[in-house]
Amino acid sequence: MSVFTPLQHDELDAFLAPYRLGRLIAFEGIAAGSENSNFFVSLEHGEYVLTLVERGPTADLPFFVELLEVLHQAGLPVPYALTTDSGEALRQLAGKPALLQPRLPGRHLSAPNAHHCGEVGALLADIHLATRERMLERRSDRGLDWMLREGPSLALGLPEAQLPLLRDALAEIGRLQWQILALPQANLHADLFRDNALFDGPRLSGVIDFYNACSGPMLYDLAITVNDWCSHEDGRLDPPRVRALLAAYSAHRRFTPAEAELWPAMLRIACVRFWLSRLIASQANAGQQVLIHDPNEFQRRLQHRQQVTIELPFAF
Repeated sequence: MSVFTPLQHDELDAFLAPYRLGRLIAFEGIAAGSENSNFFVSLEHGEYVLTLVERGPTADLPFFVELLEVLHQAGLPVPYALTTDSGEALRQLAGKPALLQPRLPGRHLSAPNAHHCGEVGALLADIHLATRERMLERRSDRGLDWMLREGPSLALGLPEAQLPLLRDALAEIGRLQWQILALPQANLHADLFRDNALFDGPRLSGVIDFYNACSGPMLYDLAITVNDWCSHEDGRLDPPRVRALLAAYSAHRRFTPAEAELWPAMLRIACVRFWLSRLIASQANAGQQVLIHDPNEFQRRLQHRQQVTIELPFAF
């Protein structure tokens, strides 16, 4: 189970008291997380999620609180930080930064269809549109410069057969990084995988886990999302799901020629980001009882992104 910092009932009860949400009834760790400790919390007044932030600079946490409030005020189905009776949103528990948020309805999907992908594409566009004009600045701590810095050393631990794939991908990032940074920007979720979306029947009822959110090219966020929602197990893209997601997104925000040109490369770059981060996590958490995602999943996806035949729709 991915709970890096276990909690005791009494310490959690004392932490929750200033929210005035009633008596603590029960709590349990959430197994799906791979970077933070998350708990479902049942109180007399409802169901909530508590997050202990385990990774990343604490100075960035007010950014996440503000971004989620912006998206909440825009009417989007996202969690947002609850405040205590004295107005505090960001607090400390067990020596870690802590946030309490409402628990959104719905469940995760393991096998999405084209309809589900369309729902995700539309909401991703709405997130971008809600922040494009007044973007909150935060540089990703796992952006292009991070990939170029960490990639060569991580390559040393790969099987020899995988080295050319990663080296070629890093060289492409180096060639294109300034063109990528010139693309249209907004605030990005940057981790919109299936386990960060909730569906209530056919309806997308919530998007969670914004702790990788940043400012950056909207196309990068789209590539991250397509790579997860529209991939077969062997890493190949599923054309009907890709087209449904892209069409729903483009119905809200049209693409530019520069985005259309860089789309195949961006799919590859999004694969590199998660291949490298999973390699780091698998090394750091080896032998621990936490969820470790398979790095080779993104190695296979990157292999299949060498030729991308599905273009962005309606580019002008």
